[in-house]
Amino acid sequence: MDLKPTIKSVRDYTAGQKFLLAVAPPVASAILRLLCSTLRWETVYAPEAHPADVFPNEPEVYIFWHRCLLLAAWRYRHLGIRILISDSFDGELIARLVARLGFVPIRGSSSRGGATALLAATRARLQNHKVAITADGPRGPAQVAKDGAAAIAQRSHSTASCFYLHPESAWTLKSWDRFLIPRPFSRVRIAWQSPIANATTPLLQESLEAAVATAETLM
Repeated sequence: MDLKPTIKSVRDYTAGQKFLLAVAPPVASAILRLLCSTLRWETVYAPEAHPADVFPNEPEVYIFWHRCLLLAAWRYRHLGIRILISDSFDGELIARLVARLGFVPIRGSSSRGGATALLAATRARLQNHKVAITADGPRGPAQVAKDGAAAIAQRSHSTASCFYLHPESAWTLKSWDRFLIPRPFSRVRIAWQSPIANATTPLLQESLEAAVATAETLM
């Protein structure tokens, strides 16, 4: 089974949506490049974790909260990571943006095309690709892990690594996920937890919460 296409045919959309699809991704990419080029990055690891065991050294399943999507997309761009993106119009905008950053979108979510997307992500891991997923995407509840991430790790016999990106200064959108947009020249702390073998949803939830605590309390 092949991965689903990165983008859909423009025939699937209205005239207004076609315009947004043509304009928004390149404009957003340019703004993102301008903004993120000013950021300073710092990576920290849990006491029991070792840098050689976590991203981007080993192909694994990488898991983070949806609110960090912009920061993660920039920091880990152009590494050929397969990333699960919602099979919706908003997801199409995101898919076209992250494709410009060197990601390979796999389309689907818990509400639309979920089984197909999980299978495609599992096969990508079995083909030795890195796979990333927002544990609470695409619609929340915010920072509550769903079963998809653990299922991909278990079915592909992969370890799962959880991380969180925390900007010291950011705009927080009034969206379901409290999406983060870093302010220019901010420092961003990336907190990594130890890889989890035989991942379960409760273990991932615990690991993600620990990553958030590490990133925020050490700022």
